[in-house]
Amino acid sequence: MMFSTKAEYGVRVMAHLAACDGSQPVALGAIAEAEGLPLAYLEHLVQRLRRAELVDSRRGAHGGYSLSRPAGAISMAEVVAALEGEIAPVECISADPDGSLVCSRERDGGASGPCPTKLLWTRVQGSIVRTLEEMTLSDLIPETTTKRVSV
Repeated sequence: MMFSTKAEYGVRVMAHLAACDGSQPVALGAIAEAEGLPLAYLEHLVQRLRRAELVDSRRGAHGGYSLSRPAGAISMAEVVAALEGEIAPVECISADPDGSLVCSRERDGGASGPCPTKLLWTRVQGSIVRTLEEMTLSDLIPETTTKRVSV
């Protein structure tokens, strides 16, 4: 499974914000320049992060973005879900409203019986989700890192 650039770039934005001291919002242009990422794409990504209430924004000359809560309180599962949506290693596996994982082939009548690969893909999906849930944004920031200067 490969995550898209939405997750890759969005996590980099969040890590950049986590590495800042948080006293001032950080201009998105400053993040784009520091991380070598396209500003127009980041504008789209931070809107997703803002809707998920992971970042706050402030307008004006000293505006920008900041984390909505401490980095240790933001799981990577929240970040990736805000950017990518539901995590599924293959298209045929999805979550029912009750949270159980189902195979679309089984749901569509399952004439051929249980899906022989469902166990594999549900375990892969579970491992990915568990890893993302166990990691927080603060895990990505080395403690020895000097806080970046907000611009």
